[in-house]
Amino acid sequence: MHDLIVRDGTLYDGSGIPARRGDVAVDGGVITRVGRVPDPGRTELDAGGRIVTPGFVDIHTHFDGQVSWDPLLTPSCWHGVTSVVMGNCGVGFAPARPDRHDWLVGLMEGVEDIPGASLSEGITWEWETFPEYLDAVERVPRVLDVAAQVPHGALRAYVMGDRGAANEPPTEDDLRRMCALAREGVEAGALGLSTSRTLTHLAITGDPVPGTFAAEEELFALGGVLGAAGTGVFQLVPLGAGGEQVEDPLGEITWMRRLSAAVGRPVTFGLFQNDNDPDGWRELLQIAEDAVRDGADLHPQVAGRPFGVVISLDSTHPFHKRPSYKRIAHLPAPERRAAMRDAALRERILGESPENADPRSALFPRGYARHFPMDATGPDYEPAADRSFDALARRTGRDPEALIYDFLASGKTSGMIFRPLLGYAEYTLEPIREMLLHPQAVLGLSDAGAHCRLICDASTPTSMLTHWARDRQRGERLPLEFVVRKQTWEPARLYGLRDRGLLRPGYRADLNVIDFDRLALRSPEFVHDLPAGGGRLIQKADGYAATVVAGEITFRDGEPTGALPGRLVRGARPGPGRR
Repeated sequence: MHDLIVRDGTLYDGSGIPARRGDVAVDGGVITRVGRVPDPGRTELDAGGRIVTPGFVDIHTHFDGQVSWDPLLTPSCWHGVTSVVMGNCGVGFAPARPDRHDWLVGLMEGVEDIPGASLSEGITWEWETFPEYLDAVERVPRVLDVAAQVPHGALRAYVMGDRGAANEPPTEDDLRRMCALAREGVEAGALGLSTSRTLTHLAITGDPVPGTFAAEEELFALGGVLGAAGTGVFQLVPLGAGGEQVEDPLGEITWMRRLSAAVGRPVTFGLFQNDNDPDGWRELLQIAEDAVRDGADLHPQVAGRPFGVVISLDSTHPFHKRPSYKRIAHLPAPERRAAMRDAALRERILGESPENADPRSALFPRGYARHFPMDATGPDYEPAADRSFDALARRTGRDPEALIYDFLASGKTSGMIFRPLLGYAEYTLEPIREMLLHPQAVLGLSDAGAHCRLICDASTPTSMLTHWARDRQRGERLPLEFVVRKQTWEPARLYGLRDRGLLRPGYRADLNVIDFDRLALRSPEFVHDLPAGGGRLIQKADGYAATVVAGEITFRDGEPTGALPGRLVRGARPGPGRR
């Protein structure tokens, strides 16, 4: 008798091969048989022909603080995710000197838009060193598996204090100590190191992330830690990836190529289509492919949909820094909407300019040609240009800003607007489709747990299935077996998680049973469920019949069962690296 049997599923096994009908048997948290299983199971799930996939692996999350207080790690758990990697973009909470807790919170709040008050109240701070942080994470039962990377920003602040925070160059002793701490983190189980170089990543003070301007000597020394250990991934957001214009668009990938070849470790970097250079991504993909011949292993990390913000009265909108609006900003949203419908107040707000405009807003095109109303019945992440508020204004002879104002103030609309920032320069997702098909590209950049008040791209695993494999109308779709592979075996393999990502005997029994015909993303909603009453956008889905982690059913029909089999995943034991 097996511990668990999933009966009669349409098995998409994660390898990319065509699906087949069959059963999956599980014993001791591991898949033991795939095909027809005549033996009974202590627990059985009747898939009834529904698709069965490996659990999804999200390699780009920012749950570094949320792991302290949320055993479910919402919203990822609602979208079939069974393993996450945090510590991305050079930000995290270890190592952490006791007197720098507030600074680390401010760094994360500024870069990743996680409410600082929520982090301050929710983080337990049971650690100082990175190994102690992993031990603290390991002690908390949770619904899915977590793994971590050593963040460059925290390393600099720990070793160099204010000098590190201010992006001053390290001394030889500083660099030696940073490398020693990085090695300590990798030996304790970190899956790699991360850094950020985009000028759009700013602390709450407006200062760039520590490491933004690091010289090659520093970057290669840290990368050399991974090379010497023979394990780990070097993850970064390169200069220009956030939309900023750069003088040398190929400068970043040039040093990444040399670094990967020198240390023998993979480098993964964020890649979006940039409005300032709509075709630049093609050359970067080609360089990543050509670099393989030089012994480098570069993996552009691409998103499954545009990176953008959800505009609403609860998050951000064009009027939130205008003087007259600020006088009513404290009111609950229904009362604000009612106040905004007052004709005199409406005229004043529309006639004002914002106070203290966000400096990052200058990076993106002005106007409302990329502001799209979100349908209350479900989100559309590939809207046609003629659906924008700018296009609607031209058709109706009205001012687009006034249209947006009335849309937000009305109680009869969704009250949410999709504003793509990156990855939508040509009003089509064809560039993203080409990126996903590239042999070196890996799916990531969901930022799950981050940008709480602006996005909810933790739902990307679901939109990958619905949009790309089933519903896309404005272009070619992607095969379902390919989409499953991009979310399972490929990201797991990059990060050395070779015990998961496939429905095969000997692999970890993480899987999803999905009613593909009924699978649907719900509209985003704004809730106040973070510590200290912090607000965030969440997005749920329908159609996940069951999610299984390590052989235990964690969700049925979108609801948690109470099982908490998730654990900390530590990386491979360091060994001699290739030079």
